[in-house]
Amino acid sequence: MSEEARAAAEHAARSSYGRLVALLAAPTGDLALAEDALAGAFEAALRHWPAQGVPDNPEGWLLTVARNRQRDVWKSAAARTSAPIDEGDATYDPLADHDPLAIGERRLELLFVCAHPAIDPAARTPLMLQVVMGFEAAEIARAFAVPSSTMAQRLVRAKRRIKNTRIPFSVPDRRVLPERLTAVLEAVYGCAAISTSAGEARYLAVTLAALLEDEAEAWALAALTTLTLARSRSRTGTFVPLEQQNPAEWDSQLLDEGEALLRRARPSGPPGRFQLEAAIQAVHVDRRRTGSTDWAALNILYTALLAVAPGLGAKVAAAVVTGRLHGPEAGLAQLPASGVETFQPYWAARADLLARAGREATEAYRRAADLAELAGDENGAQFLRSRPAPGSGS
Repeated sequence: MSEEARAAAEHAARSSYGRLVALLAAPTGDLALAEDALAGAFEAALRHWPAQGVPDNPEGWLLTVARNRQRDVWKSAAARTSAPIDEGDATYDPLADHDPLAIGERRLELLFVCAHPAIDPAARTPLMLQVVMGFEAAEIARAFAVPSSTMAQRLVRAKRRIKNTRIPFSVPDRRVLPERLTAVLEAVYGCAAISTSAGEARYLAVTLAALLEDEAEAWALAALTTLTLARSRSRTGTFVPLEQQNPAEWDSQLLDEGEALLRRARPSGPPGRFQLEAAIQAVHVDRRRTGSTDWAALNILYTALLAVAPGLGAKVAAAVVTGRLHGPEAGLAQLPASGVETFQPYWAARADLLARAGREATEAYRRAADLAELAGDENGAQFLRSRPAPGSGS
């Protein structure tokens, strides 16, 4: 296959996928068909472009082929299996229209499409992660600590509802941002939780913050994703717990950028979820200056976070902080008791607290390692399987 053709297809997928899906889904609201048609168009591109050359307008070519595939389905799936490519139509540039109210960044535009208030709130973030970010249902399920089948059904129901109720699946403008912002922030945050997409999440968060200018939570999410990425770039293959990482190996430029972004996130009222989470990250990375972790400051921040957003991850992390301040038994007592069966951070935290208390931790380490492996985190799983034997107390 021509490298030029492959590169052109990859560029189109990266820069234009969201807008193309939105254009294809707009007439009927059939998101699933739009995705399938566009996937078929990319397959056709990889067949045609190496031999015929990359067209002058790749996005217009893809849109034309995808629309022909949609028409095939609407007319009769059995009557035609392929459609001729009308090169005249392919000169149309679907991305060329200028609108002063346009959001501008194509992936952000589709995120706001998927945040339509008529879509089930429980499905909005998963829908964005699948449609815009390209994650599989199983990956999204792990991030939400639910079975893969449950997440797959949730996504199917959301797409069916968009089609059946004719929810307007069109690219919105800036005027809808306030009512849809929370869901979009959650999706970018969910993208950041998947390590392979941390850089993409940071780009989207910083772009969104700049677009909104004065939204403290958007700047806080930009700070959070930047500080997280700064630490993750120091990893070279083996898993190292945060408190054991060498701050000298962190990306100092990104850390400085993250702290500057956090200063822009100062709220006019009480701090929001992402401001608190970014502040927590800032306390952790401040160890590069102080040489120690300020557990008392973390305790104050987690107390505030649990009042604003009492999620399972926050509860587990708060228990870990309590264990450092008041002893492992206090931390164990604070761990949540429900919804934790498939939540890997819970089992990792429980194993560590049990080991610190000198108690049997083998089963907790095993479950944490198994769940890490299931999530594709081989390095984390290997680290957990190497933990001290029961009774070692270390």
